[in-house]
Amino acid sequence: MTTLREITALLGEPRFNWTDPAPWLELEQELGIGFPADFREIVDAYGSIEINRQLYLKHPAGHLLHGLGRFIKDDLDLWREEDMAEFLPSPVGANPGELMPVATATTGEAVFLRVPDDPASPWRVVVQEFDSPAWTLYEMTFGEWLLAYLRGRDVTLCSRDRAPDGPFHTFLP
Repeated sequence: MTTLREITALLGEPRFNWTDPAPWLELEQELGIGFPADFREIVDAYGSIEINRQLYLKHPAGHLLHGLGRFIKDDLDLWREEDMAEFLPSPVGANPGELMPVATATTGEAVFLRVPDDPASPWRVVVQEFDSPAWTLYEMTFGEWLLAYLRGRDVTLCSRDRAPDGPFHTFLP
């Protein structure tokens, strides 16, 4: 299991370190979904950030301008449009097998968590290349996928050209 410690070793010390579960509980209740623990742990540690001037992660805390809740709701609306839905392997939403949008990239990719078919199964990551009909399912948790990205592995997003001196992050308000 990928740990926050491994991500921190590559990305640097988190400074957000959120501990109040209320924003998560409110968002999860509204969406009808319980986000995976590794995703919540990473986002709670770092908050809303831009990684390598490419990947945007957002936190559900209400005081942030770059909030996860607003992002998800807007992206659910976008990906439910008839002409956009055809670019994904399954519908967006909170039901088993559906995709929940959780991150975007400046290079045009959208990152989704695939809701497990049953509660005992792990969450998986799907990355859609916005400028094409291509998408890729990664048989890994969000933490494993993010760690692979930070290590410069090709997980549709590739950071080598954006972070030649190593991964870094910038806080988004």
